[in-house]
Amino acid sequence: MQPRNMSMSGVVDLAALKAAGEAKAKAEQARAQRQDAGAETTATPLVIEVTEATFESDVLERSAEVPVVISFWADQAEQSKQLNAVLERLAAEYRGRFVLATAEVYANQLLFQQFGVQGVPAVFAVLAGQAMPLFQGAAPEDQIAEVLDQLIAVAEQRFGIVGAEVDPGAAAEVRAQPAPPRPATPQELALSAAHEALDAGDLGGAIQAYKNVLADEPANIEAKLGLAQAELLRRVQDADPKAVREAAANAPGDVTAQLAAADLELVGGHVEDAFGRLVSAVRRTVGEDRDAVRLRLLELFEVIGPDDPRVVAARTALARVLF
Repeated sequence: MQPRNMSMSGVVDLAALKAAGEAKAKAEQARAQRQDAGAETTATPLVIEVTEATFESDVLERSAEVPVVISFWADQAEQSKQLNAVLERLAAEYRGRFVLATAEVYANQLLFQQFGVQGVPAVFAVLAGQAMPLFQGAAPEDQIAEVLDQLIAVAEQRFGIVGAEVDPGAAAEVRAQPAPPRPATPQELALSAAHEALDAGDLGGAIQAYKNVLADEPANIEAKLGLAQAELLRRVQDADPKAVREAAANAPGDVTAQLAAADLELVGGHVEDAFGRLVSAVRRTVGEDRDAVRLRLLELFEVIGPDDPRVVAARTALARVLF
């Protein structure tokens, strides 16, 4: 998705004039205190790995002196990691006019929910303790820079926030120093164990491991996909393909036979055939049999992926049959 051409008009509602005045006063007071104490200027970090525990100090308090851009990302979402690389490069080029805070969503579920993030990558800004959305999804670097320019202008004009000084070598450090490794969360460890079991052919172990993840995170898309794949493979692992196909051909009304044949077709790469078979079975059945076929079809949709055009077409066909 492209970044919005933001006028920043929403900032007035999110950070009223009182908040702006307080933020400006706090920033000026902090600078004056450092000068009175003769404190040496400490280089402001350009990129921060923020957590729920450090959010107040690293983001809210810091946003009184410099715009903080928060990038929500996930390790399995390659697009979000690519966006972080672009934002880090821009943070180095802007030399302290904004600070980038990265937040991994699985390790920071509370922040993910509080910001109302719908998916990753998602980028927000915090000014004077007030949050606002910037954009969601990947975008060209020049358009991201345009949004950042608008953010910086609003920070200075409405809040008196002009950013922070950085050491000459700070920009180079952003590129040269990799972020410290983050310990895996229990959910990530459980998901990794499930993947390993699936790769090793331990389908029973993989199924249980994915169910354990979903018990804690019912909306975990990766675990849903893994569970659907593992259950599909277990259903077909001992099947006799010839016998399954013959049974389905000889008994079009036998729901069990049609489900087994559809599983084999999907595993064999005949996706449209599998979907067509089950849509036809839904058309012929009623009651519990129809529900069983419909649920199996939805499971197979999970295996292929909701955005696949074959899934989109089959969903449309299913809707016509049901409604």
